[in-house]
Amino acid sequence: MTAPPVLGTLESSLYARDLDAAEAFYAGTLGLGVVMRQPGRHVFFRAGASILLIFNPVATAEGPQPDSRLPVPGHGATGPGHYCFSVAREEMDLWRTHLEAADVAIEADFLWPNGARSIYVRDPAGNSVELAEPALWA
Repeated sequence: MTAPPVLGTLESSLYARDLDAAEAFYAGTLGLGVVMRQPGRHVFFRAGASILLIFNPVATAEGPQPDSRLPVPGHGATGPGHYCFSVAREEMDLWRTHLEAADVAIEADFLWPNGARSIYVRDPAGNSVELAEPALWA
């Protein structure tokens, strides 16, 4: 049996214990809009047509609270994760300049064999954050 089509990524998760630092990085430095927050548990951001979920791994591992209307199973990860933002080719230099002005260390800035460029940084929780041209996967 053939699987029905997948439309794309609706949401992805990273984990950070310090949600205030995560919000300062993703909203303050990267300019993402905050969609929702629950102190101590999560902060969610709009990233283009998708949502980036940042969860406190300790809180989300517990699963739904007894009084919760939403039976979302417990989940989480340990160690740094990875997230890649799609960035227009003509804005890559602007992003590098912006990140450097915000004192965000650039871990790598290179061209892939197909000519697409990626810039790698770390968020305050140690997650690997990549900004890459869409041509990376074209």
